[in-house]
Amino acid sequence: RPREEMSEPAANPNPAATSFPGPNISLPLGLEVLRTYSGALVSLELVFGGLVWILVASSNVPVPLLQGWVMFVSLTTFFISSAYLFLFITGLADRINANWNSLDVIYHFLALLFYFAAFTLEAAVTAANRGASFQLLPNGTVCTTHHLGNIFTLLDYRQYSINVAATIFAFVTTLCYGCSLAMGLKRMRM
Repeated sequence: RPREEMSEPAANPNPAATSFPGPNISLPLGLEVLRTYSGALVSLELVFGGLVWILVASSNVPVPLLQGWVMFVSLTTFFISSAYLFLFITGLADRINANWNSLDVIYHFLALLFYFAAFTLEAAVTAANRGASFQLLPNGTVCTTHHLGNIFTLLDYRQYSINVAATIFAFVTTLCYGCSLAMGLKRMRM
């Protein structure tokens, strides 16, 4: 029987078939990310988004159907933005094989969309009060002193003031996410 000769494996002519491309990152890693506009915007998103979360929670959520969405959006985006910033500050983003520019644009688009809806709902809760006030009568009934329209919320002065502040900070946070999206799209085109 003829002996089969074993040939040595040929050198791989296509090295791309066995290796993966590195992560696509256009932001610096480490604390240097905080010196960029994008890093500063993510930091502002955390500060203002955290304020929205704290303010809505401190108002005792008088309209849970609408403000539940506001709480969900503010909490979710707060934690995702924190994780995003953590990955860049610690340099772990360089170890994760992903197109960070695309992920940045997708995340900030969704966050902008959700935060705009949250801002609109928080503004609706605040505006539905329309200057109405209420007082508890000695017999236990609630008397509204002023109400217009079909939909109104019964907020005491403290809740109304907190919801006004939450609405303003939700708007500012929405602007921050919009600016982050614009910066991400600009980086993606480079």
